[in-house]
Amino acid sequence: MPRRLLPFLALLLAACHTTPAERPDTLVDLATVQSGPRVQADELDGAIQQQPDNTGLLARRATLRLAAGQPVAALHDVETALAIDDQDGDLYYLQARAYRALGRLTQALAAARRAADAGFNSPELPLLEGETRLAAHQYDAALASLDRTLRLDPDQPAALFYKGLAYAATRDTAQALDYLRAALARDPREPEILHQLAFLLNAYRVPEEAATYASRGLRLDSASGALHYDYGRQLELLGRPDSALRYYRRALALDTTQYRADYRIALAASAHGQRPAAVIPHLQRALRLNPRLPQARAILAEALEERHRLPEALRQYQMLVLENPTNQHWTYKVWKTGGQVRAALPDSLRPAPNYYRRPAAEPNSRPQPVAPLLARPVR
Repeated sequence: MPRRLLPFLALLLAACHTTPAERPDTLVDLATVQSGPRVQADELDGAIQQQPDNTGLLARRATLRLAAGQPVAALHDVETALAIDDQDGDLYYLQARAYRALGRLTQALAAARRAADAGFNSPELPLLEGETRLAAHQYDAALASLDRTLRLDPDQPAALFYKGLAYAATRDTAQALDYLRAALARDPREPEILHQLAFLLNAYRVPEEAATYASRGLRLDSASGALHYDYGRQLELLGRPDSALRYYRRALALDTTQYRADYRIALAASAHGQRPAAVIPHLQRALRLNPRLPQARAILAEALEERHRLPEALRQYQMLVLENPTNQHWTYKVWKTGGQVRAALPDSLRPAPNYYRRPAAEPNSRPQPVAPLLARPVR
């Protein structure tokens, strides 16, 4: 399966029961991982200077730059080549890949259509379209593109994998599991497939089966933060919270974007109504990546208030009111904390009390001065 599988937000959670036999961590100089394609791309500079109109050389350098994680430079090479030959479907396909790597989904899909119009008919093209539409949350269109891929190549594991993710996103769990397992059968050593299976099974409270996939994934990739989270989640579901916390911490040490691990650590620390200071950085990181985590903002606001970090607590309470406009408790918290924040300001900066708002009076509605009484006639 192509290693460029992208780890999509699969809308669910994960876990396990026996400690997996992980292979020892191997120290890798990450700076050199992509140096091969980068060096090869640089080696083409001289040839391209001698033959600036050679679109084959430009396309080769663009491909290497994509492999080296340099999509901006790759896109520049592709556009230079298209200025020379705008009828080459392979170039439009490369352009679509570069746009996709840059997150420019609409332009990637437009370039893919131009590639098809120019005669590019490899299964890689509908696969790219399907993955891009999946990233854009266009699930029906993504499934249609992936079906075209599978008609051209029925054993394409990436297409099966992405179909599994599309069905997971539409809450069709049975179909999602079927396609992910089919992808795994064709590419049993792809850790990302194992992660998604473990994640999905944990979300639907099947931790025993999730454990199997998570432990297999960790044997293949012991540096995966996502798989460490999956393994910890199944331990939590099986009633082993202390062991789960060790895996959550390991997941964050490997990958700070594993916000669910931050969230689970914070929930465990505040399970009995306590709001220790340690939950604050965990919840701040988690909410930056997912602002809608249940209870997270309320726990963070209360923890900040207990630490007397009142301006920060006030901001969180104000966001809770925006999310829950009819909740009187959060409205009261905004009023109370806002008053404490104002009271702590120097006199010169403290605004006047504003107990209630009065509508601004219209100029015409202001009371008129009392007119003098008319003199009574003398009789």
